Amino acid sequence: MTAPHSSPPPRPEDAPSIASVVELVKTYAKQETLGPLKGAGKWLAWGAAAALLLGLGLTLVTLGILRLVQTEWERSARGSLSWLAYVVAFVVCVVFLVLAVSRINKDSLSKETK
Repeated sequence: MTAPHSSPPPRPEDAPSIASVVELVKTYAKQETLGPLKGAGKWLAWGAAAALLLGLGLTLVTLGILRLVQTEWERSARGSLSWLAYVVAFVVCVVFLVLAVSRINKDSLSKETK
């Protein structure tokens, strides 16, 4: 019968030192936290710029629609139906908002595939 295979005992120079373990943990922490945070910052900056421009554009379009309805539809500019132009502009604004929200991409921040 042969003896079960056993590995030789570790040599003292092969054992990891405290300094190497600390350095390994620091490197791992930087890799797993700073890398994704840099990507998230860029992602947030593009998102904030897009939200600002979409908000400005939606405001101008809504104001334009309000003025168009008030100018072209005489009855909605005066009298008891003056509120109707605001309702039309509000409905158009809600339609644009629903369209914009439906187009939001819900991917994660990381580029990794699962």
